[in-house]
Amino acid sequence: MGGQGGRDREAVERQLGRSPSIPFSVVARCPDGHPLVIRNHPLDAEGRPFPTLFWLTCPDAVRKVARLESDGWISRWNERLSSDPTLAAELAAAHEEYARERARWMPEALAFGGVGGARTGVKCLHAHYANHLGGGRDPVGAWVAERIEPVHPPEPDRTPPVAVVDLGTNSIRLLVASGREDGGLNELARDMVITRIGQGVDRTGRIDPSALERTLEVLGRYCRRARALHARSIRVAATSAVRDAVNRHELERAVRELAGADLEVISGEKEAELSFLGATRGLAADPTLEAPPPFLVVDVGGGSTELVVGAERPEAAISTRMGSVRMTERFVAHDPPTEEELEAARREIDRILEGAARAVPARDARTLIAVAGTATTLRGIDLGLSVYDPEVTHRTWLALDRAEQVLADLAAMTNAERDAIPIMPPGRGDVIVCGALILVEVLRRFGFERALVSETDILDGLAFEALETR
Repeated sequence: MGGQGGRDREAVERQLGRSPSIPFSVVARCPDGHPLVIRNHPLDAEGRPFPTLFWLTCPDAVRKVARLESDGWISRWNERLSSDPTLAAELAAAHEEYARERARWMPEALAFGGVGGARTGVKCLHAHYANHLGGGRDPVGAWVAERIEPVHPPEPDRTPPVAVVDLGTNSIRLLVASGREDGGLNELARDMVITRIGQGVDRTGRIDPSALERTLEVLGRYCRRARALHARSIRVAATSAVRDAVNRHELERAVRELAGADLEVISGEKEAELSFLGATRGLAADPTLEAPPPFLVVDVGGGSTELVVGAERPEAAISTRMGSVRMTERFVAHDPPTEEELEAARREIDRILEGAARAVPARDARTLIAVAGTATTLRGIDLGLSVYDPEVTHRTWLALDRAEQVLADLAAMTNAERDAIPIMPPGRGDVIVCGALILVEVLRRFGFERALVSETDILDGLAFEALETR
């Protein structure tokens, strides 16, 4: 799940006219970037159930939906439902799906009801429209969208948005964005859910059916969200685990059905190039950083780790078969891991990095940039964040000695203790130790005392490339 940035919190406070008391993340934005829909934590500040998962915050959208409610459309919808069993079944499915989505973040929240806490019928058009924008299959929300959009006057010079999905070994991520005049991205949505499609692939060479099912459930919601935000195309790119899987045909069929485009299974070298593009775009124009080129971009993923060196563009790259999930499955059998297990993993990492050093001139780089969830999570822990905030972590420095300390602390914890860290994404706690070990060993081997942590990576690279090729 995405983080709650300081600017977003201030924006939502202005929109609501009060300080939000519940942790949230922004799942959809209006074209100018202000929050449109937020995702709330299932419990409020007092620990009481908060049933409204998706909350419509844009004042213009709220007013337009309120006019429909004042015209009596809630009662009209409930009358329609009583006489249309097909529509009633579709809405019942929407309530069930909403409850399952809330339970993704807290299993016991499944009992909190459906859309806006309702179990049947239509209670609030705002909640249904927010659910539609969040990617829910919601006939009421889709009906509202047809009657109130565009919420804001269209800007004729704005480029149509694209949607890109990074289907990684451990997580699946969405970015919906249009291009800005300065070459950057205007984000409409950014999200992440850990589904671990790579579960067991290193051992079996096959995608596990349960991993495929939970991944496709999230992909379907992502694709519906992208269309609700009027993305003209949806690009789905898969990396290490899917590259290795011999049974990816079912995934390919599902992607064609859900996204309307073929699945792109990108090579490790292409993955490295896209990570470099996402991590370094606009970096030279930032006067606040002392981050001279050439750069070594390190992307610690679930199934692979990419290293790429370059100044203005990638000049040498390699994709290695080590990642947080792969190394955990190979070497860690105890909770917490034993010293012997960590030492065995460290020796394998060093062996792989020794080979990588012959292919990539990593020591020629002057700045190491670390991207993806391992690095951003370590930096968030290092900063002592109680709420994950990408605005705070993006393009800040993680010192080697601090990374080593965080690694030592995490390695001494159980999986449950790591999962309880406030900023630990659900599903990352059991593999973060091996991910951190990879990053620390990269810093040590190539002589870097610190890494510049970047929140932009392959996902952004996919979007830049999609916008440039339109």
